[in-house]
Amino acid sequence: MSLNAANIEQRVLEHMHKEWGWIALRGLCALIFGLLALVMPAATLAVLVLLWGAYALVDGVLALVAGVRIREHGKPLWPLIIVGLVGIAAGIVTFFWPGVTALTLIFIIGSWAIAIGVFQIMAAIRLRKQIQGEWLHALSGLLSIVFGLLVVLRPGAGAIALTWLIGWFAICFGVLLLVLAFRLRKQPV
Repeated sequence: MSLNAANIEQRVLEHMHKEWGWIALRGLCALIFGLLALVMPAATLAVLVLLWGAYALVDGVLALVAGVRIREHGKPLWPLIIVGLVGIAAGIVTFFWPGVTALTLIFIIGSWAIAIGVFQIMAAIRLRKQIQGEWLHALSGLLSIVFGLLVVLRPGAGAIALTWLIGWFAICFGVLLLVLAFRLRKQPV
């Protein structure tokens, strides 16, 4: 690795260390969303749609902010920006068409989770030499992909079962992001 590449990687690590709070906030939002989904399993699909739309929108905004603030080669971190844009788009689509069928919602949630997973893994691979615990980032991406595939392959699942699945996914995803964020915070730069 050239000296210039090492300097760039060091700057990325410094930005991630400095901006660890955005990752922690994403994890906290996911954890809260997951707990709410488990506590209110009998909620109607309309409430689930709005709750999920709000979560996707907030998560997208937070990912977008983190992607813009974390720099690589002096430029924004594009995989995280794409995750943010996908989340914002999924949230907006959910709010503009609240009467969407359960099947369409399932495919939106599944596709969103798969997309996030792919980009989380890309980011983990890209940063594997700069941070400790990058496997947590990759594992959160793998969890997202598995969750998305399960949702897409089992569209006939009932609303309550989907609520529980989404709740546990969000809790696991949130915990993994929180652990990653606090590791980044402690990471020496």
